[in-house]
Amino acid sequence: MAPRPARTSQKTHIALTVNEERAEVAFAPNKTLLEVLREDLGLTGTKHGCELGECGTCTVVLDGTPVLSCLVLGLACDGRDVKTIEGMALGAELHPLQRAFADLGAAQCGYCTPGILLAAEVLLRSTSRPTRDEIKHALAGNLCRCTGYIKIYEAVELAAAWRSGEPGAEPAAESLHGRR
Repeated sequence: MAPRPARTSQKTHIALTVNEERAEVAFAPNKTLLEVLREDLGLTGTKHGCELGECGTCTVVLDGTPVLSCLVLGLACDGRDVKTIEGMALGAELHPLQRAFADLGAAQCGYCTPGILLAAEVLLRSTSRPTRDEIKHALAGNLCRCTGYIKIYEAVELAAAWRSGEPGAEPAAESLHGRR
């Protein structure tokens, strides 16, 4: 019997910026960005959902645009900028969207929440006071199986009001530092 050829584990090496930090990573060339983030970089806030691009659970921000990380090959991210839910808060200070979601109970199981928060953040970056229809459109690719969408829309509206300094829209004192 002839000896088997040794398996070579070919890896792709890329450098990218993840949550404003430079990262270099080596991985199998067939891995998606979702798999690279979770398995190789240990950023498990991005969730596996349908892995078909239909649910939005794996949404991250790639070069300023929300994308479904299950549909992006990791090797296509060389030199690019990726933001995950881990990069949303500023240290211990929650992002206004995170505070609004907590204050209004806009998340139940929380599995879809990271993707929704990132998609909403991109919307608020481009539209300071979005209409309900603009919010619905921006979040249309993100499915939630636990809750109705009304609290989610209201949380985005509240975060937008906080960010624009709208009178009477100040966050509750306990939400300023996040809840424990």
